[in-house]
Amino acid sequence: MKRILVALVCFACAATLTATAAEGKKKRELTEEQKTVRKEMMEKYDANKDGKLDKEERAKFAKEDKQKWAKAFKKKKPASTNTEN
Repeated sequence: MKRILVALVCFACAATLTATAAEGKKKRELTEEQKTVRKEMMEKYDANKDGKLDKEERAKFAKEDKQKWAKAFKKKKPASTNTEN
């Protein structure tokens, strides 16, 4: 009886940890601008048609396209902590 109870408690803990871990990994949604730029660059530069832009394909971006990509996918700066008084 004790073994069954211990096994059920362990199973419940494992299920809870799995559910919590799954909630923490949420995919980032792309903005409309990002979707548009990504689609345009895929059509233009995805040479092997695998649906991804690898390092070599990104290296072939024209200067204007690099700027467009950087603008659309710029990373947000974390909130800085102000330590000045």
